[in-house]
Amino acid sequence: MIKDNLADFANKRYGQNFLKNDYYINKIIQSIPNDSLVIAEIGPGLGDLTKELVRVRNVEAFEVDKRLCQHLQTEFSDAIDNGSLKLNCGDVLKHWEDKSLLSEEYHLVANLPYYIATNIILKAFKDPLCKSILVMVQKEVAVKFSAESKQKEFSSLSVLTQSVGKASICFDVPAEAFVPQPNVTSSVLLIEKDHSEDDENFEAFLRVAFQQPRKKLSKNLLVTFSKDKIEPLFEKLGLIPNLRPHEAQTTIYHHLYRELKKDFIDGKQRTEQSRRKQRRDKTTK
Repeated sequence: MIKDNLADFANKRYGQNFLKNDYYINKIIQSIPNDSLVIAEIGPGLGDLTKELVRVRNVEAFEVDKRLCQHLQTEFSDAIDNGSLKLNCGDVLKHWEDKSLLSEEYHLVANLPYYIATNIILKAFKDPLCKSILVMVQKEVAVKFSAESKQKEFSSLSVLTQSVGKASICFDVPAEAFVPQPNVTSSVLLIEKDHSEDDENFEAFLRVAFQQPRKKLSKNLLVTFSKDKIEPLFEKLGLIPNLRPHEAQTTIYHHLYRELKKDFIDGKQRTEQSRRKQRRDKTTK
């Protein structure tokens, strides 16, 4: 009954677009790193990709849609019984409250709704047991994660990606491969991690550095740091004054952060203390 009218069945709340093309499903399978690690699949949907995954790996899947969970429990009853598939119903982020999503090393595979894609990928960057991330996302998002320094798309997401490993776009997937069709082209993005990073202050620092991407990097930093700090630091690192955020390499951002970290964290703490005081003052009036 579900498969008779997929366009009407898809839940807009969860941004559902079902991949219904065997050619691209097989290409995803071929893009998974060649080892024996378990697969964590986020958003199995109707199970078209899951069906191929359980043929080659053990899979632990996470599905937020209760209707689809019921469908998957019926469709994959044998795989669930023999242990090749473990199905978790509910929000994957609630399952991910601990440091790691699974209790063993794994590869993440997902066809992610566009509204949650970046959050999921950044979560996986921090998970020490996640060894790679193979995700279908909006092409624009994939380009931001995989961009290199000096490319106009190079962003804070690119820096974070290069801080944990390397990224590549495996292939694009046209809108016609989905039901219902999205309004954009999708890309399958592979991020192979060599380690994990979990520093919220570094992420916040990058947001400052890239807050206005087409302005000079020094101008962005001067919003938060004093001129007496930035000018000598640029000179020390051999950075030209007109350097734009997308022109600096990832190593430069780590150097800048190490030099400015104490002032940045102290400033954040002072700002938060001021906000708490303002809230207290309002409540006592």
